[in-house]
Amino acid sequence: MALTKALAFWPVLLSTFALDCATKKIAVDNLTPPYVAHPVIGNVLRFTLAYNPVAAMGLSLGQYSRVAFALLAIVTVCALGVYYPRISGGSRVAILALALIGGGAAGNMLDRVRSARGVVDFIDVGFGNARFYTFNIADAAVSFGAALFLLVMLRSRSRRNFFLHNPPP
Repeated sequence: MALTKALAFWPVLLSTFALDCATKKIAVDNLTPPYVAHPVIGNVLRFTLAYNPVAAMGLSLGQYSRVAFALLAIVTVCALGVYYPRISGGSRVAILALALIGGGAAGNMLDRVRSARGVVDFIDVGFGNARFYTFNIADAAVSFGAALFLLVMLRSRSRRNFFLHNPPP
């Protein structure tokens, strides 16, 4: 069962991380200068290179944002390391959710550690001047993974069905 769980977890986590890194590199190489919109689907979907030194949706901790959010990403990845062994192998949706969160957190953490400019964002969705925040693959993976994980936990009849009592050593 541990092998099956690993086969569900690691490829998704690593693929999410790799896709995030690759798309950010493509964005940096092809969408310069920053903050210039490149329409993809009219004005609804645009690619706009942006650097985000704070967190999603402009959440800021002032001058400590870069360090604090990098540490938060490290804590998140460590927490996944704690929870991953406790997840039942039969809960593949929960495993998928954790892998998406881990891959996304690792991708944004790498950006924060690599550059004081912040996380590379480039997906710009909205209508006219009413725009959603600009985001990246990592943000989408973390958001979708967290929503999926919450749904699994809410649908679970009890923690007993979701977590193993005695996690493997």
